[in-house]
Amino acid sequence: MNDRLPHEKGFHVSWDQIHRDSRALAWRLDHQSPLAGGAWKAVVAITRGGMAPAMIVSRELDIRMVDTISVKSYQHQSQSEPVVIKSPDMEVVGDGTGILIVDDLVDTGRTLEVVRKLMPKAHFATVYAKPKGKPMVDTYITEVSQDTWIFFPWDMALQYVEPYRGKD
Repeated sequence: MNDRLPHEKGFHVSWDQIHRDSRALAWRLDHQSPLAGGAWKAVVAITRGGMAPAMIVSRELDIRMVDTISVKSYQHQSQSEPVVIKSPDMEVVGDGTGILIVDDLVDTGRTLEVVRKLMPKAHFATVYAKPKGKPMVDTYITEVSQDTWIFFPWDMALQYVEPYRGKD
């Protein structure tokens, strides 16, 4: 049994790191669409975590059509049943053909499972992936262990920390 709290095995991601990793994701996705010429029709960010990576990917790939899908699956640090609370323009995304779905992380895959039901032919891309969720994602950059808690820069604040030994 693991007695660690989620923050005790943490992977801290800086703004610079998420930017580099999101650009790497864009490079992997370049010309990978099933549409003519390999260009993506649109990017759909899974809010809120997918918004920063989706913005970077859409900029790098010059995709002007950007929408969001809002799926709530966390209450603070505990996972709950995922619920769609805002859908993208379904007339634009259709069955998902040529649509790029972007999120920051796939954890168990339950969020992506809900989104895939709405857009079964979409391409699912995340910056980070945990083993349980990997089967739900088509492209990702970095795998982390299932018991790692990822601290994203939008969830963190800089603050003073006392020196380990002594004071100034």
